[in-house]
Amino acid sequence: MSSHSNRIKRQRARALAPPHAVAHHRRGIGLRFDALRARGAGAWAAFLAVLGPGLLAGLSDDDPAGITTYSMLGTDHGYQLLWIIPLSTVLLVQFHLMAVRIGAATGKGFVGVIRDHWGRGWGYFAIVGLLFANFGTICAEYAGISAAGSLAGIPSWVSAPIAAVLISLMVVLGSFHRIERVLLLVSSTLALYIVDGILAGPDWSLVWHHAIVAHMPDDKLGWIAVAATLGTTLAPWGLAFIQSYVVDKKIAVEQLRWERVDVIIGSVLTGVIGLAVAVACAATLHRAGVHISDAGDAAAALRPLAGSFATVLFGAGLLGASLLAAAVVPIATAYSIAEGVGEPASLDLDSRHFHWFYAAFVGLTVAAASVVSLPGLPLIPFIYTSQVVNAVMLPLHVLALQLLARDAGLMGQARSSAWSQVAAWCSIGLIVACVAALALSAMQA
Repeated sequence: MSSHSNRIKRQRARALAPPHAVAHHRRGIGLRFDALRARGAGAWAAFLAVLGPGLLAGLSDDDPAGITTYSMLGTDHGYQLLWIIPLSTVLLVQFHLMAVRIGAATGKGFVGVIRDHWGRGWGYFAIVGLLFANFGTICAEYAGISAAGSLAGIPSWVSAPIAAVLISLMVVLGSFHRIERVLLLVSSTLALYIVDGILAGPDWSLVWHHAIVAHMPDDKLGWIAVAATLGTTLAPWGLAFIQSYVVDKKIAVEQLRWERVDVIIGSVLTGVIGLAVAVACAATLHRAGVHISDAGDAAAALRPLAGSFATVLFGAGLLGASLLAAAVVPIATAYSIAEGVGEPASLDLDSRHFHWFYAAFVGLTVAAASVVSLPGLPLIPFIYTSQVVNAVMLPLHVLALQLLARDAGLMGQARSSAWSQVAAWCSIGLIVACVAALALSAMQA
């Protein structure tokens, strides 16, 4: 009887839903859980049903901008500042879990919740802020594709446009699940960086010491490196993406215990990969006194120091990271733009009709690929600065998440506990202190 009533409710929901949302009901996570329970499937199958948001949002942080930032952290400062990566990883787990809970409880992405809760003005402000911070990062993804292509002798004016066309076709014409499977497959290539870190032969006692014990930067450049690493690991676009993606995947509050596992695994892998990149560069490039300006330089510089195999692994990882993030970051931005203007935001929209979501995605992709294809453009300062901008904007984003997560009227039973609120305020204070230290060091320079 209950099965029949549930079927009736679903049919009514489909009838009332706009056309773009029908696919959501057909592939809702709740339906997949029902099917798994009916077959007597266990916890592993239940976890696989929600796998995706945490893994993709986390590993996408290890994009070309991230790899460049981690590479420069290790190359310029050796092992000294490794501690910022584990610390950033802890904060990544904390705020990704908060964003996931808000998305599951409200059924809305970050900008969508802001628009409904605080008004259109704040929604438009959020769009502008994320667009400003994200475009530099999207350019970084295509710069990474160009750098990986250059290792094989392919010019940027060939590699960047081809990648843009293929990624756009996948996102616009593909279904949610097909896109998710492709992105998860591409994300597996980032494991190559872990192998690279081991092949570099670092001093593991120094690695463990500096990864656990904080050593403060000695100069302005050190504080910039700390802020850039924090900004690239805990990027505002990643927080916006995971919340919108959870909504698009139709994950409900009841499935959050399994989604937490997905978030923790994705975040920890992000930190491990970032640490491996920094350690590889610290053990080779820093020791040799080599200076780099991007991740492509790091790959090329590793050849005489760690062997051609290490260079191939670094280049292959860079290509995989670039392709993954070149899809995810524009998707995150398109989610935010569509939510901010009150339009549907989903990977399952009907591509035969105009949608703001697809228009924003394609527009951002074409613009970024075009910028990267321009000869002689100083991309690296632009990319590195975009990560610092992420760090400066981060306090506003996490503060908004904290205020939303503790709102009982908005969150209901999913509201943050008192302990979670205290921990979040401490983390926000730490983020603000890091950005303030950066500003202070800049003024004293």
